[in-house]
Amino acid sequence: MSFLDGLRVKAKEKQKTIVLPESNDERVCRAAEEIVKQKIAKVILLGNPSKINISESSVRIIDPNDSEKKEDFIETYYELRKGKENRKYAESIMDNFLYFGCMLVHKGEADGLVGGAVNNTADIVRSAIKVIGLRKGCSIISSFFIMKVPDHGYGENGCLLFADCGVVPEPNAEQLADIAVTTAASAGNLFGWTPRVAMLSYSTKGSAQGDSVEKVRKAVEIARGIDSGLIIDGELQLDAAIVSDVAKKKKADSVLSGNANILIFPDLNSANISYKIVQRLAGAEAVGPVLQGLAKPVNDLSRGCNVEDIVNSVAVTALQ
Repeated sequence: MSFLDGLRVKAKEKQKTIVLPESNDERVCRAAEEIVKQKIAKVILLGNPSKINISESSVRIIDPNDSEKKEDFIETYYELRKGKENRKYAESIMDNFLYFGCMLVHKGEADGLVGGAVNNTADIVRSAIKVIGLRKGCSIISSFFIMKVPDHGYGENGCLLFADCGVVPEPNAEQLADIAVTTAASAGNLFGWTPRVAMLSYSTKGSAQGDSVEKVRKAVEIARGIDSGLIIDGELQLDAAIVSDVAKKKKADSVLSGNANILIFPDLNSANISYKIVQRLAGAEAVGPVLQGLAKPVNDLSRGCNVEDIVNSVAVTALQ
């Protein structure tokens, strides 16, 4: 059984309810059918039932524009955002399916939401922060991608987590440390991994100098202060992080020994480019971005996603 198949099997055991707010996209409708057919999760599609072409009767459809829940959601949103946004804005924002869907999650009528086939990451994150909010103890929202590289043994039998590929453009040292620690916790809690974290750079332990290198070094120390038991090293070049023979030459005493399963990039630019290179040129399966740091799970999709990507993202959301 593949890693991704394993996630689906685990999700089936949970039978969580996931909101898909973008029923105006054919990929989302086809994914909803697959999800309920495979019994990965229960699905709520948002939209006008007369305009949704779907064959699975067990997919629940809610039209936000004709829902008895709307007035309650408007009032709840107004109370959540009082002093920041007025009631008129609360009334208008509940016409937005992302916000209505997040309110279903906030109210406990659904367990999570997956969007992004149509909406961009900023829209997904903004709606989640305003309605659901940050998890206690988290200072930022960040994200990771699950990268399954075919015919390679890197990481966990070819699986690695890349972070942060979707949210924080220029993390400072403290934020980079938060991303590392949070991603490690996600790897352990969701997948049962023993996290081995590499903080990536163009330098390996002093082979080069620069502000970016210094930021990564500082982030490693901060992360160790947050979690003294975390297996983490940096700054490391990619080959020293995942190839044992190279690690022996460049950093023989590294606690990772070239066996990292989590790669933390110094900024969004390098992370986003890297995951797409690996996905397109190496034929890797990419699931994500998986958002972390929210009080309840909301996840984003690449607008270039396919049906399988949506199904996999729903499985991960159910596990969160």
